[in-house]
Parts: sequence; structure tokens; C-alpha cells
Amino acid sequence: MAAPAVAWFEVTGTDGAALQDFYAGLFDWQIQDAGDGSGYGLVAAAEKGIGGGIGAAQNGDTGRVTFYVEVDDVAGYLQKAEQLGGHTIVPPMEIAQFGLTFAFFADPEGHVVGLSKGAVQ
Repeated sequence: MAAPAVAWFEVTGTDGAALQDFYAGLFDWQIQDAGDGSGYGLVAAAEKGIGGGIGAAQNGDTGRVTFYVEVDDVAGYLQKAEQLGGHTIVPPMEIAQFGLTFAFFADPEGHVVGLSKGAVQ
């Protein structure tokens, strides 16, 4: 069985539209609206890369850069992270419209990492 791989990235901040403009201008990325009214933009995977999203931070957060590792058991990997000294930030949550389950944990130094099962289409 192959090791889990980074499957998605996300960049959020206080001005999601400005971030989208910045990354589109810098890397010539085509960013499409997610269609959910949030202003979140989807970046298609490049030939040699992964897809991602750029948008406004939610719930008063100031923003961050996060990578997501696709795993077969989100809850199981959260438990393993905790056993290794990390802690759960957001427990498993399901987004049915995308067929996606995700969660966040912090490593022992506080870096936040996302876990996902399923993928945004």
C-alpha cells in the first residue's frame, strides 16, 4: 500500500479576492468560483501538481496556508497524530456535496495540517 500523499492545498486570508488576484497574477493560475456563494476559488491541478483553493478565512480566522493529505481513515489518522504528540483542531467533518470528509490537526509544534478522504471534483 502506498503512503498517503498531499492531495490539496488551501490559502486563506482576510481578503480572499485579493489573494486570488495575487496568485493568479503570480503563477498564471485560472481560478474558478466554487459556486457556493462564499467567494472561494478553485485552482485546477496542473500537469505536475495538485489542485487547491483560495479564499477568505472563515470564523474570524486571519488565514493560513494548509496542505491536505488524503488518507483512507480520517479519524484513524487523527488518533495516530494524537498518539505521536499532535492534537485535533477540527474533528472529522463531511461535505456531502463534494463526497469529502476532512479534519485538521496540529503537529507537536503547532503547524496545522488537513486530512481528507475523497476529493473535490
